[in-house]
Amino acid sequence: MDDPVTGPDSTGDDRSALEARLLETMSAMGYKPARPRILARNLGLDDQGYRELRQVLRALEQAGRVTQGPNKGYELAAPATRAGIPAVFAKDERGREIVRLASPDNRVFRVKSGESMGAKPGDEVLVRLVRARVPTDRGARTIETAKVVGMARRQQTKFVGTVYLRDGEPRVRLDGAMFSHSVRVGDLGAKGAKPGDMVVVEIINLPMPGDPHGSGVILEVLGQRGELGVDLLAVIRSHELPVDFPPSAEEEAHRIAQSFSDQAALLLGREDFTADATITIDPVDAKDFDDAVWVSRDARGHWLLKVHIADVGALIPAGGPLDREARNRATSVYLPGKVIPMIPESISNAVASLQEGQVRLVQSVLLDMDPEGRVTRRRFVSGAIKVAKRLAYEQAQELIDREAPCPDAAEEALRQHLLRMRDLSAVLNRRRHRRGCLELQMPEARLDFDEENRVSGAHWRQHLVAHSVIEEFMLAANEAVAEELETNRVPFLHRSHPDPDPYKLRGFGRFVGRVGYTLDHPEDRFEVGRLLERTKGKPEGRAIHFALLRSMKKAVYSAEAGGHYALAARYYCHFTSPIRRYPDLVVHRQLTRWHKEGRAGFDQRELESLADHCSHCERRAEAAERELVKRRILAYLADRQGEEYDAVITGVADYGIFAQGVTMPFEGRVHISALGEDWFSLDEDGHELTGRRGKRFRLGDAVRVSILRVDQERLHLDLKLVGRGDRDEPPEPNRGPKPKYPIKTRRPKGGGKGKKGGRPGGR
Repeated sequence: MDDPVTGPDSTGDDRSALEARLLETMSAMGYKPARPRILARNLGLDDQGYRELRQVLRALEQAGRVTQGPNKGYELAAPATRAGIPAVFAKDERGREIVRLASPDNRVFRVKSGESMGAKPGDEVLVRLVRARVPTDRGARTIETAKVVGMARRQQTKFVGTVYLRDGEPRVRLDGAMFSHSVRVGDLGAKGAKPGDMVVVEIINLPMPGDPHGSGVILEVLGQRGELGVDLLAVIRSHELPVDFPPSAEEEAHRIAQSFSDQAALLLGREDFTADATITIDPVDAKDFDDAVWVSRDARGHWLLKVHIADVGALIPAGGPLDREARNRATSVYLPGKVIPMIPESISNAVASLQEGQVRLVQSVLLDMDPEGRVTRRRFVSGAIKVAKRLAYEQAQELIDREAPCPDAAEEALRQHLLRMRDLSAVLNRRRHRRGCLELQMPEARLDFDEENRVSGAHWRQHLVAHSVIEEFMLAANEAVAEELETNRVPFLHRSHPDPDPYKLRGFGRFVGRVGYTLDHPEDRFEVGRLLERTKGKPEGRAIHFALLRSMKKAVYSAEAGGHYALAARYYCHFTSPIRRYPDLVVHRQLTRWHKEGRAGFDQRELESLADHCSHCERRAEAAERELVKRRILAYLADRQGEEYDAVITGVADYGIFAQGVTMPFEGRVHISALGEDWFSLDEDGHELTGRRGKRFRLGDAVRVSILRVDQERLHLDLKLVGRGDRDEPPEPNRGPKPKYPIKTRRPKGGGKGKKGGRPGGR
């Protein structure tokens, strides 16, 4: 697609010059926001130039580089506005324009009329949050709305839904809550679709105020809703995930796999590590193995850590069909029961994978450390290894926990190696905490399957010491590579985690005070880190860790060195997973070329484009995984209405509370009308709903809920509150500022949903 400002036409240079003059004018000392006519006059433009100026202004506003104030005057956007907050534009059940912030935030905000920049449902946009005081009959309250300041990616036109008939007319009810109405489709016979089928629909005419249903055409029939595997196809199609590899890429992968030889690997001038007792530790069902490690310690207490990473760059030529397809995919997608690899399995699960007993090519990071974990020397070499033992996390943990020596000498040597690894990882972890890293403990859902590959249950993944061991070593390797490249001024793909908004951190500090802890300086990462450690494993700890996560921004790939806030790392990159992440492969090539040729392989502009693309593909993969997990958990719970579960409140809003299962990984909503007859006040900063009659619902509170209603099409779960934890007491005095505005609920005669007084906020 052509650049929105310059484009490929003959006027491109003129527009570039006009853009430069315009930005220079706005950057001048004393500049005041001006309307287009005034800007044109100041720049000496004629009528044609004025028209060009308006086009440039629109393009810059869409890119989030300039903004228009209340008086219609243009000015440079503030840095936070220029970056924008990633979100997805949609419409709610009433047809109102809304945006949903990117994960892990996921909050929903209303968009005021005229501030959507023409976005359509499904568009990935950049937004700025706007807080305002509005009068009410009870004083004033603060609302927060979203203003679209940039367009990241235009909407998809293909969606997944279920066929049904309405008055004999075929329609498709689209999954999710992006559209509030079903879509009219043509003759079902063309694709053989029938009511109850899940289908892929291309939207021809988007729903509009005068035509709320729009129209579309069925492209593919996936199968009857509820059939095994149909939900998987639905997620793949709705997120437009590439599954099949182009024939040219498959052929190249086959040739590479056939030509690979263990013996040849040792004759390439590589450093030979095959005599080391190198091990891999991965999930029990892993197919590809990116990393292997080896640790030793001398008599003085000094450490040597060897981190070996699969040398995918040595196998796949840059710029070839296989590399182009890997770049297009940018990441492997790990869905429950299926992996969509970035690289064909003939390489990813075979010749590149660090399999036990096989000679494999690696890029190795060798770190000498003193007893305190300080790196005294680092080396980066091309090597060859032969993994001595492949372990699953559970196997490694069992050996680490074993107190008595193993009777078998080889097994005891393995146990001693694991204990050295555990000790070094603990040293590295303490060192990271001393520099101010923030370690969040967030639950991760895992599904259980029966013999027919149907979901038989779900649970939260248990975080083991063995997990931490590998994580610490990978962090050390990633950071060492980033420091090497940055020190030598080699452009590379950074993994950046921007500093959080101070306003959000102060809000987090107020919430912590309401939970019963003291956080005097929420901007102080060391004080926050001590709080996280103090609350780890405690009932309120889950709420505190979750609230901090919602206060932080999302990590992204970047061509610039932005630092990594959570890790307290000045420079950081991804290096350790080149089989499943393209940025890692790029960094491998940059590091190798620098050491061999003394030059970088990518220019800054190419890196910027690649960073945006890889960040988008990463978000897409994460969204697809979350959606399929949610679909399957909802399908499992659909037959369990009325069952009760222990849960924790994970969110509060003016329309109810959200609760997450303690043992069963679901999240659903308890509508405010089901919280009892009361007049509730919402305190957004304190994440709390407080009733005048003494009820209080706060983020992190323990509750008992039952499954009330499962909507598999809207991907929505309604819960019923059946019990409380230990917080059913009246509000205590002096717990902070008064709540912002009231919400009254009452039950209408004859049952049904309650009504709420007061207007909803901007969530």
